[in-house]
Amino acid sequence: MENPSQKLLAKFGLKEPEENKTLPSTSPEKENDRRSFLKKSALGGMMLGGFMFSSIEDTLAQSTSKVNRNSAPADLKITDMRYAVVMNGHARCPVIRIDTNQGIYGLGEVRDGASWRYALFLKSRILGMNPCSVEQIFKRIKQFGFHGRQGGGVCAVEMALWDLAGKAYNVPAYQLLGGKYRDKVRLYADTPQGNDEAQFVERIQKRLKDEGFTFMKMDFGIELLKGVPGTASNSNFWDIGRQWTNEPMTYGATEHPMTQIQLTDKGLEILANRVALVREKMGYEIPLASDHYGHFDHNNAIRLGKAVEKYRLAWLEDMIPWKFTDQWKMISDAIETPTTTGEDIYLKEEFIKLIDAHAVDIVHPDLATSGGLLETKKIGDYAEEKGVAMAMHFAGTPVSFMANVHCAAATQNFMALEHHSVDVDYWTSLVKMKGPMIEKGFAIVPETPGLGIELNDDVVKKHLDPEHNQYFTATTEWDKDRSWDRLWS
Repeated sequence: MENPSQKLLAKFGLKEPEENKTLPSTSPEKENDRRSFLKKSALGGMMLGGFMFSSIEDTLAQSTSKVNRNSAPADLKITDMRYAVVMNGHARCPVIRIDTNQGIYGLGEVRDGASWRYALFLKSRILGMNPCSVEQIFKRIKQFGFHGRQGGGVCAVEMALWDLAGKAYNVPAYQLLGGKYRDKVRLYADTPQGNDEAQFVERIQKRLKDEGFTFMKMDFGIELLKGVPGTASNSNFWDIGRQWTNEPMTYGATEHPMTQIQLTDKGLEILANRVALVREKMGYEIPLASDHYGHFDHNNAIRLGKAVEKYRLAWLEDMIPWKFTDQWKMISDAIETPTTTGEDIYLKEEFIKLIDAHAVDIVHPDLATSGGLLETKKIGDYAEEKGVAMAMHFAGTPVSFMANVHCAAATQNFMALEHHSVDVDYWTSLVKMKGPMIEKGFAIVPETPGLGIELNDDVVKKHLDPEHNQYFTATTEWDKDRSWDRLWS
């Protein structure tokens, strides 16, 4: 007569192993043994809430029906990290791949415009670790990130770990963050440029009608005032048309309060008229946010904010650097339009300072700098407790995009996610996924494991950085750790 364990094994088409039979740890038999996997994986954490009223046999059958039998999560080890630098329009976006001893891998992305070295530097510090121990690995490596693009390496690794963990447990990444609040994620897009007003209006209508966006953002910076007499004081010294320079002692590399540029009434009128034109063509039903004003101090930020108040912008973004908390509070207290900053902040602690000081109305992390999926969710959760909303900045490839989508799905305190590559015609084809990625201005939250995407190798290879066109070749020079990294004695 069969005992209960024999009946359970028979249900899955398995046999009781011979008594006292042992297998070497690297044998295919042990790796593929279903009974071992059930013990290590299903009973260890795969019995999700939806199965709580099912029999143990049905629970085990359903929760492991689609799992790769070579992916017992407890036995996963990181064996390699490689990269490819992908061109997203004009921006360089390094994509990393973390490989394991069981054949599954995870994809992550270093923030747009950053160096792949920020991620590869971490390789020697994570080799041999279990990728499903996401928080443990994050705590080990987070000291090697910093604000701006320097956070990109840590965040790329964190994305790839969630992709791996989701694949190992056969669940979408959002499920590992606590489940989802929404099936689709609202996107916001930049207002497109045009050679004249007619072309501009045509492109605006395409965004709204054809592409279906329900949230927009525009730029109206003081570069519009370059060469226009009587619009900006101190522009005889600073080249206000070069905001994106980073050479020392240039306008672009000088923090806003230090330029002492003053906007005149004439200059303010020109900038306000730019907003008025966009509002006239879009209407007021659609939220319209704004960005990229130029480098001037908080006093001029207040003057500009008051000049455009009647256009009811969704927010004024990054008017001054994020670190000037007291000055941000002065701006926010003085104007009615919501304020936001955060795309260059690494980790939750600096967001907490802004939130606790009521310095901004909205936090605006970029997941590829802020610490990755879990850290960004923590930022949103903390902001929610303090009555502050969260939007999300993004300007990379679909790899980082889908990491953002899973985080946004799992975070209640979420407004909208930026889509910065609407006009890059090959952008969505860089990856393959089940079902559409975007429909009418909303990203569809995938139900497939991990981030829910795989690279479309042929397309990606056509759009590699011409100056660095290797495709996931060996990176053995990054394998060994040659430093003592502990921060305490």
